[in-house]
Amino acid sequence: MIAHLNGILTEKEPTHAVIDVNGVGYLLKISLQTCSALPDPGMPCKLYCLQIIREDAHTLYGFATRDERGIFEHLISVSGIGPAIALVFLSSMSGPEIIHAIVSEDVRTIQGIKGIGLKTAQRAIIELKDKLRKDQLTGTTGAGQPNRIRSEALAALVTLGIPRATAEKSVDNILKRAPADITLEEAIKLSLR
Repeated sequence: MIAHLNGILTEKEPTHAVIDVNGVGYLLKISLQTCSALPDPGMPCKLYCLQIIREDAHTLYGFATRDERGIFEHLISVSGIGPAIALVFLSSMSGPEIIHAIVSEDVRTIQGIKGIGLKTAQRAIIELKDKLRKDQLTGTTGAGQPNRIRSEALAALVTLGIPRATAEKSVDNILKRAPADITLEEAIKLSLR
């Protein structure tokens, strides 16, 4: 998986960007949020990425921040919201606005996004409200250290065969009691006990 690309921005459009990394041009689909954060073409640029592989396409999505990528991942986990709709979400509202709308169960605001009907808005709230509220309470919605350690520890534990719900509970308990400078390795080791 490609976590980020760091290179020269060669093309910038409202819907996509091309970054040249050592002579290879990577086309990334982006939101308007990311587009406005990008420098002018010809300048150095770093985008956080998510690669989605389907039978008919390998698509890279680019984000100016880890926060935006995290929200995108939450959104595409909802049934009925694919990558295209998630980009419309991120183009219509800022990350904090999306989180606030979901956590406060503001169906009208979510339904106001192009391509989102009543049932999809309700489903997004039901499926994401608790996750996003928990992230807000633990301070892990940002691009800071706790979010990185939590997400990477969860990924490692799930890869080791631990059920996701069990892994989330264990990692959250460790991070609540751990010092602020806990390393990823320490978090994983403590979670395995």
